[in-house]
Amino acid sequence: MVVGGAAGIVVAIVALLFGINPGDILGGGSDSSSNQQVAGSGAGSNNAEMQRHLDSCTVEMANTDDACRIKATTISLDKVWSNLMPGYTQPKTVVFSGSVNTACGAASSAMGPFYCPGDETAYFDPSFFADLKRMGGSDGPLAQEYVVAHEFGHHVENLTGVLAKGQRMGNAGSVRIELQADCLAGVWAHHADKGPDAMLEPLSDEQIETVIQSAKAIGDDTIQGSRSNPESWTHGSAAQRVRWFKIGYDGGDARRCDTFATNDL
Repeated sequence: MVVGGAAGIVVAIVALLFGINPGDILGGGSDSSSNQQVAGSGAGSNNAEMQRHLDSCTVEMANTDDACRIKATTISLDKVWSNLMPGYTQPKTVVFSGSVNTACGAASSAMGPFYCPGDETAYFDPSFFADLKRMGGSDGPLAQEYVVAHEFGHHVENLTGVLAKGQRMGNAGSVRIELQADCLAGVWAHHADKGPDAMLEPLSDEQIETVIQSAKAIGDDTIQGSRSNPESWTHGSAAQRVRWFKIGYDGGDARRCDTFATNDL
């Protein structure tokens, strides 16, 4: 079962990418070699071209190029979660163009970013970022990084068993899964802007306000309309998504992200 794609467009926030270790993104460090940023199968030459592009990524390109930024962000995510979560194992990452074959079935760019628990892989088509901007979100660097962090949140949920639990609960479980992934992405952002080798500069109040703007643009209540039935929601309201990201970011404590232990979403 695919998680995070199709009906739910993930929350986006805005900031800047800084401080990537050149050895990591260029493939010179051990961390980058264990996390597999590869182009997907399907769409033939499109993905062959994407693989060549990923192989050519540099530090400078990660600041301006969508696919290279995805690659750099996965490296940071693996570092953070390896430190925070005992027993963490890295997911695979596939960056594709057009269509891709997965253990959860064939998928296309129309689904948006998603995580497939069947192959423990997060899938991204960089063209999604332009769609996000058209919806009123942002295509700024950390807006894109948050998309990646949210899908890695689903991988953490898969490792803890929360993903399977939520999927058995229908829409109500789906909302809790997605809000927890928002919170876990906030946890990553909290730790990613700390220390001498931080990937991010400390986020400013102005940048967080842009987070709120983007979240409002893609909450279930915004997408479906103010009169939509909350029972039909799969990802949560704009206010809920902002709230849970902030819970993760403010404390940096994944234990506070247990959306299944509260009735106050």
